[in-house]
Amino acid sequence: MKLINFYNQVVNFGRLADPRKDKQRIKSFPDSAILFGKPNLEIKKIMVGIDIEVAELLLADRIRQREGLDLVIAHHPEGKAYAGLPEVMRLQIDLLTQAGVAQKTATKLLQERMAQVERRVLPQNHTRPVDAARLLNMPFMNMHTPADNHVYRYLEAIFNQKANRAGLLQDVVKILNTIPEYQIAQKFNTGPRIILGNPRRPTGKILFEMTGGTEGSVDVFDKLYKAGVRTLISMHLSEEHFKKVKNANLNVVIAGHISSDTLGLNLLLDKIEKSAKQNFEVIACSGFTRIKRK
Repeated sequence: MKLINFYNQVVNFGRLADPRKDKQRIKSFPDSAILFGKPNLEIKKIMVGIDIEVAELLLADRIRQREGLDLVIAHHPEGKAYAGLPEVMRLQIDLLTQAGVAQKTATKLLQERMAQVERRVLPQNHTRPVDAARLLNMPFMNMHTPADNHVYRYLEAIFNQKANRAGLLQDVVKILNTIPEYQIAQKFNTGPRIILGNPRRPTGKILFEMTGGTEGSVDVFDKLYKAGVRTLISMHLSEEHFKKVKNANLNVVIAGHISSDTLGLNLLLDKIEKSAKQNFEVIACSGFTRIKRK
């Protein structure tokens, strides 16, 4: 498969899995990109990691010298994709309105948060790993929100199954622990856990915080409670967000950051391989473990 076709598949499958109802508006994902490499490059062997920076690219170059390598894929954005992170957060407006928050309120809160993230992102040295890839002549890309969208849809589907209806908070953890990526995380003491709420407390209405670039507004949680949401299933939660969630009396289950990212990458790679009728040779690194599903 050519690099450009691989990237186009990332965008296409990311769009199909996107939680937004109006998918016609989704033309691209600003936080996912071919960061370096010729579009017509043929891809057979790839190195995939959650975070790919200069050290991982040097490792990739050593592997290429030893046994060959065509492409390095990161999950988290770098270069222009990192600079595009605030824009993809608009997705969260749709998630909040679907949860019952007024659209005007959701839009205002997200616009303020997007501006905050933009101020944080703009001063960063975005091109550092991309420059390393260029100097090494190492093809390099990342796929962020398209993979995160798959986590959202996958968990949504699992929890919507009649057999997996989580009545209590402890049931959420049990269900998550049936998923291989979270089972692996348990071995490293980073598996799913309840960080707010009694294990025997009813879950009520659940909101999945698995996509949308990064954490949203700290001022949204009381709005979610008023909209009927009682439990958040999140990848991660900052201390500032934690305090606000606690004040809003919401339950929180942390599924796991790296394990959730790994789940999304695996689901997306499975779809690309099936569509292309091609199995890639994958070297897993930087927190990623390749797990194939039928």
